Order: sequence, then structure tokens, then C-alpha cells
Amino acid sequence: MVGSLVATAFWAMVPAYVPNNAAVLAGGGRPIDGGREWRGARLLGDGKTWRGTAVGTAVGVLVALGLNAVVDPASAAIGVDLPTFELPAAVALAFGAMAGDIGASFLKRRSGRERGASFPGLDQLDFVVGALVAAFLVAPDWATAVFTLPVLAVVAVMTPVLHVATNVAAYALGLKNEPW
Repeated sequence: MVGSLVATAFWAMVPAYVPNNAAVLAGGGRPIDGGREWRGARLLGDGKTWRGTAVGTAVGVLVALGLNAVVDPASAAIGVDLPTFELPAAVALAFGAMAGDIGASFLKRRSGRERGASFPGLDQLDFVVGALVAAFLVAPDWATAVFTLPVLAVVAVMTPVLHVATNVAAYALGLKNEPW
């Protein structure tokens, strides 16, 4: 049962886990906030760009479609009935993850944190909240069927662990300037 929950939670969240990493790799471009400030601090900062948001969202959707293509053999291989992604759900998960990260950037600037500064808790769950809120708003029937309370509990526990591990790995590989 636990293995099934973990597999379902991970599979369902992959389209939300990938976008921010893809955005970093796409990097650069025009900042979403256009350099504007509010109360003496940037609204978002240079790290939140239109290109990164578009690329991150597109990659997340493509990952969901790729998962749909292999769902049957993957389900058979691990003995778990994994979900497929409706297109609106895929878009919502990917864009919602980007929007959650953008919202966190706004909160970081309001709290006086600079780009890249750690904000424990927020850093690990911002994109998850954005992805889940978007999925439940855009594809409520799909989201309710996939994200049951036990699956949501696994996502809440699993995501911070995965987030820290992947950030430390990206830092060690020189892909990030800080390990958080």
C-alpha cells in the first residue's frame, strides 16, 4: 500500500517537479517584473523570466504527455495503476508549479531576502501548492481522483526530501550557486 501511494504521488507530481529545473536551464531573458520595484525591493527579481516560465511550463506538459505514452508498461512493471494526465491537468500542474515559485519569489522580496536566499518550508513547497491549486481549479475531477488525501500526504512528505536532494546535487554539479 505504501509503495503504491509513493509511486502514484511521484508519478502524478513529475509534471510539477520538472518545470522549475527546466526554467533554470532555459535561463535568462526578460524578467517578468520588468525591473519594477515595490517599497524599495524588486517585485520578483531577475531570476523570474518570461522565457523560463514558458519553457518550464512547456517541458512539464511534454513530460506529462510522455508519461501518458508509457503509463501502461510502467503500471504493469511496478504493479500500480498509475494515472494518465488530461491535457488541462498537465498544463495546470506545470504552469501552477511555475506560478507557485513566482509567488514565493514575491514573498522572498517582501521579507527582504535576496535572490537565491534560503526560505525553509517555502522553498520546498511553493511549487507544490501552486501546482495543486491550479490542478484542482482547472481539472477538479481529475485532481480529486488522483490526489486523494493519502497521496497528498505522501506528496507533502516526499517533496521536501526530493527538493533538498536534487538541489544539493545541482549545486555539486555547478548548476546552482547555492545548495537550497
